[in-house]
Amino acid sequence: MNKLKIEALGKQHDRKKFNCGVEELNNYLRTTASQHAKKGISRTFVFIETDNPSIILGFVTLTACEIVAESLPHPYHKKFPSKVTGAKIGRLAVSRKFQKQGLGNQLIVFALHQAIIVHQSLGLTGVMVDAKDEQAKRYYQQYGFISLPENSLVLFLPMQSIINAFQNHA
Repeated sequence: MNKLKIEALGKQHDRKKFNCGVEELNNYLRTTASQHAKKGISRTFVFIETDNPSIILGFVTLTACEIVAESLPHPYHKKFPSKVTGAKIGRLAVSRKFQKQGLGNQLIVFALHQAIIVHQSLGLTGVMVDAKDEQAKRYYQQYGFISLPENSLVLFLPMQSIINAFQNHA
């Protein structure tokens, strides 16, 4: 594989050929991601090979969110005011051709690093993600995400845990 890079989704990227095996994610990338970026709703970043930058290997969509503190697991719900800001991994997918090669891991690391950058300017309490099923839930849990008590497929990763992880790997 050539040198890899993550960059903002642009017109130069061939969204039509992307196939992760989940039609809902394929359609989001093909029809909605650019519209959401133009409207300021979210940002989608794509994984590419620098020698073939039009081919999308994977993507992650990030957005801001409001977190209701009482929905968070113990002890976090006691630490924050009733409503706080967070970042959300809205979508994450890797092309079938490139799955099981660590690209999803790199997209999550990128997303968490972006959260640190935003946190340094605006302040965030953590990162949220909605897992589509139990398998996806387990995938996110390996990064330290914690299920919410009222919906185990909604997960939270505290900002301090993200900062600590990056400091430990620096």
